[in-house]
Amino acid sequence: MKKIGIIGSGVVGKTLGTGFVKQGYQVMLGTRDATKLNEWKITAGSDGAVGTLQETCKFADTLVLAVKGTAAKNVLEMIGRDNLRGKTIIDCTNPISDISPVNGVINFFTTYNRSLMEEMQTMYPEVNFVKAFNSVGNTMMIHPNFNGQTPTMFICGNNQSAKRQVTEICRELGWESEDMGLVESARAIECLSMLWMIPALRENNWNHAFKLLKK
Repeated sequence: MKKIGIIGSGVVGKTLGTGFVKQGYQVMLGTRDATKLNEWKITAGSDGAVGTLQETCKFADTLVLAVKGTAAKNVLEMIGRDNLRGKTIIDCTNPISDISPVNGVINFFTTYNRSLMEEMQTMYPEVNFVKAFNSVGNTMMIHPNFNGQTPTMFICGNNQSAKRQVTEICRELGWESEDMGLVESARAIECLSMLWMIPALRENNWNHAFKLLKK
């Protein structure tokens, strides 16, 4: 069976974990507090496991980073460089700061000329980061239903093999993917979360996603 490890015990990690289990994966959620995942473990069944951050990293070659942006670098440091070496990491994070939104517009702790994923890729050049699942709400991450229309998941990263893998994962979870290029494109993709959040915060409308149309 395919194995995937998810770093994070929040709603995004649990949602993706459940989705992967339903697609036939063996899944381990990594956390510093296993008690947060007792209910998820029961729901996931025999193909869902809970481990430490290091155990989860050793469990699978493909990881999902599903933590707050403010904690992302610290979590990678706790896992350790040797444990991360050669891994593909699906990066779901956004650099959302603790400053309150203004009229529905969230604030970033990065600049528009430097994304969080770029910073992590620079810190860990031996890791294959692929940005994905950062600009949609958890209720729409798995097989989203938009009256027959398939939404677009924008991805980017430096490693072509890792992006092909993430493209297949997107397809399995009900998305079409659009490869937007190398790591620098994460600047734009992370900013999509800012756009996505405006109707969510202003109108309490969380059930939407992006679609790229081509001629």
